[in-house]
Amino acid sequence: MPTYVYEVVLEDAEDGEEGQVFEVFQKMSDPPLTKHPQTGQPVRRVFQAPNLPSQYSESRGKALMSDASLKRNGFTKYEKDGNGKYVKTAGVGPKSIKKTDQPG
Repeated sequence: MPTYVYEVVLEDAEDGEEGQVFEVFQKMSDPPLTKHPQTGQPVRRVFQAPNLPSQYSESRGKALMSDASLKRNGFTKYEKDGNGKYVKTAGVGPKSIKKTDQPG
């Protein structure tokens, strides 16, 4: 069931003043509330962006950045070793890359 956000309508509110905001689980087929379920005050539904579940997770991010996934998607990955060289761990290309000093 979706979560709907409601706000208490304040009849004598000053500009910018808002009433209590609360959430209610309701079926989509249920009519919107017109009164607060506990206090009976008039309420209105507040429209908000939908809360859609994300497809990203930490484990999925790690899987996407794995050597096998990078190679499969056409990327080449190099990791720095302790001697100033970069050694290929995935993909196509030279086995290692070494920084050369270039005149500036």
